[in-house]
Amino acid sequence: MQKKTLPVIAGQPSWRLANREVEAYVTRIGGQLAPVTFKLGGRKIQPFSIAPWAREKGVAKLPPILAALRGDFFCLPFGGNARAWRGEKHPVHGETANRPWRCVAHLNESGTHCLHLDLETKIRPGHVDKVIFLRDGHHAVYCRHVLSGFRGPMPLGHHAMLKFPDAPGSGLISTSRFVHGQVFPGLFEDPAQGGYNSLKPGAVFKSLDKVPSLICGTADLSSYPARRGYEDLVMLIADERLPFAWTAVSFPREGYVWFALKNPRLLRGTVLWISNAGRHYAPWNGRHAGVLGLEEVTANFHYGLAESAAPNPLSKAGYPTALTLRPDAPLTIPYIMGVAPIPRGFDRVKRVERVANGIRLLSASGKSAGAAVAMEFLE
Repeated sequence: MQKKTLPVIAGQPSWRLANREVEAYVTRIGGQLAPVTFKLGGRKIQPFSIAPWAREKGVAKLPPILAALRGDFFCLPFGGNARAWRGEKHPVHGETANRPWRCVAHLNESGTHCLHLDLETKIRPGHVDKVIFLRDGHHAVYCRHVLSGFRGPMPLGHHAMLKFPDAPGSGLISTSRFVHGQVFPGLFEDPAQGGYNSLKPGAVFKSLDKVPSLICGTADLSSYPARRGYEDLVMLIADERLPFAWTAVSFPREGYVWFALKNPRLLRGTVLWISNAGRHYAPWNGRHAGVLGLEEVTANFHYGLAESAAPNPLSKAGYPTALTLRPDAPLTIPYIMGVAPIPRGFDRVKRVERVANGIRLLSASGKSAGAAVAMEFLE
């Protein structure tokens, strides 16, 4: 009954959550968040991507995560999970990204905007509560996942994906301080299968604007879209001493900045999945272009549970790639995504500061922008 009564949005039955500033939809399958419309003055901004095949016939034959692919979703465990670990064999990005969620509560009244979903996992038994909040006066989406009853190591995280305007370099990407940056060390795409990558596998870097490349010496990952025809993946490890960590993309021509905020002791890494028409096999077929994944995780790249739970080069270097879950101690993962208008001349974000009513974003050009954010949500 629940499934039949939900509106179908971009091919997927979805719950709606809205206030004056934000309208958001969450799919029943995989709990994927998109479209999300932010209302800034007289403008309506929809920053998240939705797979180009979302409304096509035959989409139901795809794995659930691909059939619904959009916006942001929670991964437990994060990664491809091609290898089993101690008898556990998870789908790509886990049951949380593939199975149907149940609605526990849906409050969309004046001053109260909350969608509470839950899921009982089967492969590793446990309970996940997904709670999404909107707050009046805030151009932000607050996400909280509470993990109960689980035992053992687990890579996890969020999988946000933005769709960029077609113009090259339309978005300027920056993050808070990171202590390690590295290109995926394996073969991210296989030309024999119709996939292509441009960055030097395993290369270590200190700045997003100088990353070793296979095709052009160094590549600038701080400006996008770029390198059409290629798929790449890099990982940044945040400085855990920061009070909070951030990822931001400014769109000067569109006049706004998108930002994500996290606790770096819970979500230590940021995986950048650079998807610009580099996959020519189904269902991608060279048409998934101008999409950037900004995935806040604790994981060993996108390998999955087996490679993240076992000792690996990142964990040996002192960077955790899994969190240890205990059945007697539920774990809460908070995460905030939002947008803010920016003035003319605002370029890439250089710094994000906490202020009395939220955050101030300072650009490299010296301009500033502000956003009302309940920063205590991350504590």
